[in-house]
Amino acid sequence: MSLFSSLYIGASGLQTSQNALNTTAHNLSNADTKGYTRQQIQQANRPYITLSTNPHSISNQQTGLGTFYSNVKQVRDYFLDMTFRRESGRSMFYQVSTETMEEVESLLGELNQEAFQTSMTDLWTSVQELVKTPSSSVCQGLFVQRAEEFLERSVHIYDSLCAYQNNMNEKIKQNVIKINNYGNQILKLNEQIRNIEVGGIEHANDLRDVRNQLLDELAELADISFKENSRGEVSVQIEGVDFVKGDMCFEIALDQDDVTGFYTPFWPVNAKFTELPDGTRIYDLDGARVFDLSREISTDLDTDIGGLKAMLHARGDHRADYTDIENNYGNVSQSIIMNMQAEFDQLIHNVASKLNSILAGAAGVMTPGENGVKDVEITLADGTVMQGVQACKDEPGGYMRHEDGSPIQLFSKITTPGYRKVTGMAVVTVVDEDGNESTETITGDFWVYMEEHLGDPDPEKEDPMRPETIYSLKNIQIDQELKHSPSMLGFMKNGEEDRATAEALSAAFTEEAYTLNPHVKKASTFLQYYDDLVAQVSNSGYAFRSVLINQQNTVESTENAREQIIGVSSDEELSNMIKFQNAYNASSRYINAISEMLEHVITALGR
Repeated sequence: MSLFSSLYIGASGLQTSQNALNTTAHNLSNADTKGYTRQQIQQANRPYITLSTNPHSISNQQTGLGTFYSNVKQVRDYFLDMTFRRESGRSMFYQVSTETMEEVESLLGELNQEAFQTSMTDLWTSVQELVKTPSSSVCQGLFVQRAEEFLERSVHIYDSLCAYQNNMNEKIKQNVIKINNYGNQILKLNEQIRNIEVGGIEHANDLRDVRNQLLDELAELADISFKENSRGEVSVQIEGVDFVKGDMCFEIALDQDDVTGFYTPFWPVNAKFTELPDGTRIYDLDGARVFDLSREISTDLDTDIGGLKAMLHARGDHRADYTDIENNYGNVSQSIIMNMQAEFDQLIHNVASKLNSILAGAAGVMTPGENGVKDVEITLADGTVMQGVQACKDEPGGYMRHEDGSPIQLFSKITTPGYRKVTGMAVVTVVDEDGNESTETITGDFWVYMEEHLGDPDPEKEDPMRPETIYSLKNIQIDQELKHSPSMLGFMKNGEEDRATAEALSAAFTEEAYTLNPHVKKASTFLQYYDDLVAQVSNSGYAFRSVLINQQNTVESTENAREQIIGVSSDEELSNMIKFQNAYNASSRYINAISEMLEHVITALGR
């Protein structure tokens, strides 16, 4: 081998060592960079030149051409990446659920530095004072005032829950936008990485780091799966549906409900639509929703992954009220906020209905199943028959009545009246203590409770599908006349104090007749119901926090295991730096020795 060839060998050593030092310096400078993956160098021999071959020799006579910097690769573990992203998504699901439960706890725990429990207790105390002196205008005024405070605080809590729903709805929109941005960035990075690595010489490791960081952040928002092809492109699926594939990013769209304004993420490519003349598309979301919220939340089924899904579950799909407890609890129970809205609204509805029914009884309203009344049937002049209604004879200015004769309601509807005045003939069936039935026929004007069936269809009948017809926090107020004139209650009947009605109001607070939901069998009083509600929220919050803590520990241990592989070790890199520096120095000395030999040969020959 010539001395000049030896110079090229030394030069290859210098170049390879210099590149290795650059990679080591790059690792050290990015040791604290988020998402950075340490790079590892690979060196290889250049091809050998065969000088001669001898089948009888152990090896041929060959001369080397030096070394070269063959590859710089990222050190990653696919399975750790997959595990970390799945567990971080699950952790985010429970983090959102925990934060939502903590917000609900805050709303129930304090309201203007005073717990909601206080308003319940104050109302109960005012009723106890009313029992002592029913005819006292002061006690009557205090009773109405406490009822108003109770309702105001109740409405405030319910409105706060609705406001939190709206806030979460906006977060859902922002997160969908963020997911789509991630998808488009990944698509762009795929193209850049493919263009750089197409020759098989360069490696776009820094771009891969950016892409991997995007995948980590995307995994917190949704349940993703990913795969890299031979060209370096990553395809991504969300909830089993293609999101980034080939040269396309299939963005998630949002359908907004006309009534609630709530957003529903869906796949436009999978949705059928009707196009209006103005170009607007009306989508049919059947089979096109991104998340199937009807599935049971379970770690075993991997249905508890992704912060966006947790937000959709927590927010729910409508403003819940007490009617959902009986008619739609399977759906409501999945949502933290809707479940709270429904159970809290049920408490207020129960209080309002019970106190109203006691005052109605005092006003002479006949209710089937109470006070020996079996049935009340009214036939109107047009032949319409109302059977099983709650009704009373018209009595303007009578006891517990307004001036127009309608019964006083402590809690009344905002949009529709509580009673409707009709003219006809009423047949009242009563049962005495011995079980004997008798009937009485009354003709004239009657006040009929609006909740009863008044025809088909009935625009005034209480209907869960029409919130304006129900006694819900969305449609309830203190009777406006009673609010300004509490003495209308009077509590004086036939010249004597009506202690029976006051005591009935008091007994309503100690009657164990109410349950939180169909899954709870324990019957409670009004005060116990609220305590049970708070306990349920507290227990659920504790459960979510416990799962979150365990999940965070799992994510941390997985991240530590992954960091052992992809993280930069300063000690290791410094050791490599010393090794490559020594290799560089060795190559430099080798070149100096060859240079001196050449100088000596040239000088000697020149003489």
